[in-house]
Amino acid sequence: SLFGVFFVNYVFTYPYMNFNFYLDGYPVTFIGMMLVSSITSTTTTRFKKQSRLLNQREKMLVEAEKETMRANLLRAVSHDIRTPLTTIYGASTTLLESGENYTKEQRIKILKGIQEDSDWLMRMVENLLSITRIDEGKIKIIKTPTVLDELIDSVMVKFHKRYPQQEVYLDLPEDIIIIPMDAILIEQVIFNLLDNAVLHADGMTELILKVFVLGKQVVFEVSDNGCGIEKERLNGIFNGSYHLFEGRTASSDSKKHNSGIGLSVCQTIVKAHDGAITAENNPVGGAVFRFSLNIEEMKESE
Repeated sequence: SLFGVFFVNYVFTYPYMNFNFYLDGYPVTFIGMMLVSSITSTTTTRFKKQSRLLNQREKMLVEAEKETMRANLLRAVSHDIRTPLTTIYGASTTLLESGENYTKEQRIKILKGIQEDSDWLMRMVENLLSITRIDEGKIKIIKTPTVLDELIDSVMVKFHKRYPQQEVYLDLPEDIIIIPMDAILIEQVIFNLLDNAVLHADGMTELILKVFVLGKQVVFEVSDNGCGIEKERLNGIFNGSYHLFEGRTASSDSKKHNSGIGLSVCQTIVKAHDGAITAENNPVGGAVFRFSLNIEEMKESE
């Protein structure tokens, strides 16, 4: 403000390029500019303080939300892991203490139960590791061009190995689609969505994996014709807390619970790829899970 007053006096008042402090109204001009400067600086300072406070509040809210999600996941995981561990312990103890009293077929059945629960626990741990490492920034997403057909083939091999009796109807683009992604992590997303349908879509007779191009994005869609998702659970279905709603029915089948951790992993991985994931009920019955990824822009070869 002070510099402005002298600059105006020196450059724009007569005699030009000389100072003249005897001009009429010059003190008023000086005081006016000083007042404007003071008001502006005070307002700016208050605005900056308010912005810092808002940023701090937003950070606190984000941290509080993360802590709530962690607490929900911890409670859920602790509850659901206890069941298969109890089953494995009981079955192994039975075989060790009185295995000779069972027939070969009965022992094989018990061992298969141990194997299935162990496999469930291993997948649970893999999902937990994935979500915690990405959240903490320990995993750096390295995107490499991946052919869509090869990605789906890899997922189907793993899925049919896990569920040999479950048929999946594929609806894929005829054109060759190349997507920049971490293929291993996106495979985990697709597998988790298919696995979720098998475990939770009661009454399902049809499971569909559809992929289509929409603008500059490729959309993956997993749909079923099962029981669908309760409306009150839709909002929290990706944060690991959807099953904590009042009214959750317990099941004696440990494989029916995955604490929502698989869907939490899906959201974390898709977000890390700058994509989006949603869930909704199909109007004709069942549920639809959808996530999108950006397509690599192919340069035409000359």
